[in-house]
Amino acid sequence: MAQRVVVTLSDDLDGGEAAETVTFGLDGKAYEIDLNPANAKKLRKALAPYVEAGRKQSKSGKTFRHTAVAPDPAAVRAWARSHQMEVPPRGRIPKKVYEAFGAAV
Repeated sequence: MAQRVVVTLSDDLDGGEAAETVTFGLDGKAYEIDLNPANAKKLRKALAPYVEAGRKQSKSGKTFRHTAVAPDPAAVRAWARSHQMEVPPRGRIPKKVYEAFGAAV
């Protein structure tokens, strides 16, 4: 026995037949609304000035943060050695060495 499933979209604004589901976001939340072509056009027209002025979000959804750039490790090592501080010749430089370097510069 075969089954046939028919999905009918109803316009979420006026209750008539909808043609598409429109997805949009606001304040970090995503929304979907089923609309007929006329109502979908109205929504897009209303949002157009905001979309044009806005920035696209990264694909991950995370905002970009500006981070400070650490000083050159070779310069920190040279400074630490000149101030009789122990630093490994390779690998991670201890945080206290970076802090002392930052305070001195």
